Amino acid sequence: MEPQVSELKQKIEDTLCPFGFEVYPFQVAWYNALLPPVFHLSLPGPTLAFLVLSTPAMFDRALKPFLQSCHLRPLTDPVDQCVAYHLGRIREDPPSCPASQSLPELQIEVIADYEVHPNRRPKILAQTAAHVAGAAYYYQRKDVEADPWGNQHISGVCIHPRFGGWFAIRGVVLLPGIEVPDLLPTKPLDCVPTRADRITLLEGFNFHWRDWTYRDAVAPQERYSEEQKAYFSTPPAQRWALLGLALPSEEHSLVSPELLPLTTHTPKPQNPSTVRGWLSPRVSPSASPGP
Repeated sequence: MEPQVSELKQKIEDTLCPFGFEVYPFQVAWYNALLPPVFHLSLPGPTLAFLVLSTPAMFDRALKPFLQSCHLRPLTDPVDQCVAYHLGRIREDPPSCPASQSLPELQIEVIADYEVHPNRRPKILAQTAAHVAGAAYYYQRKDVEADPWGNQHISGVCIHPRFGGWFAIRGVVLLPGIEVPDLLPTKPLDCVPTRADRITLLEGFNFHWRDWTYRDAVAPQERYSEEQKAYFSTPPAQRWALLGLALPSEEHSLVSPELLPLTTHTPKPQNPSTVRGWLSPRVSPSASPGP
């Protein structure tokens, strides 16, 4: 990896990785090459970009401390707002990582995975970005030879080599003006290589996503905790009560498109003391400072 890329990647990792995120560099050209012009990023091809994803640890390391903090302006979606807060911190230099290039001095554009243009077209196709960055393999219908689905619509899904489907793509960080024409692409690991397993994966994601099993397409090193699963299984309007928070006014309520497919069932009623326990310092890892 080029020294400039390694330096910038390290700075972003120092900001995000302690809170359960991972960072992967790529060129804008790699992303644009896979998509029709309407979805292209309007930057020169060699422009440096970073894909950011969250691991299962993000729930404890980032979300819980964030909810304890004073950074909740009018509440929208707690997870989206938490991620936006941490992505915004990229513009600050980590004090433990002095280097020649200061991130605050660079032009930085952050696009969250759920952002759309006024016409509702996504600003970034997150799964394509994850694939070209080598973060996770984007399995699609075209990856199944002689597929069995006829006229059915089949959506694709990314699988992480270490976390399977137990992760989320959170956005991209663009660095206009930083061009890295010699950066070599990293191919994502094809961790579901057989036709039969790909059929099982895509059918699980499209038809049985409520049971979470598609996420175990590979044996994951870590899964979502039971409380994290309960949160994402709860209909969005009911998550506020699960967290012990007041429901925001309707005009301020924004729900991440990524979270909607995770709505499965209403979990068992939560004991209020248990709900509060999710957000207590003794539950959240003390090694991860609150934002």
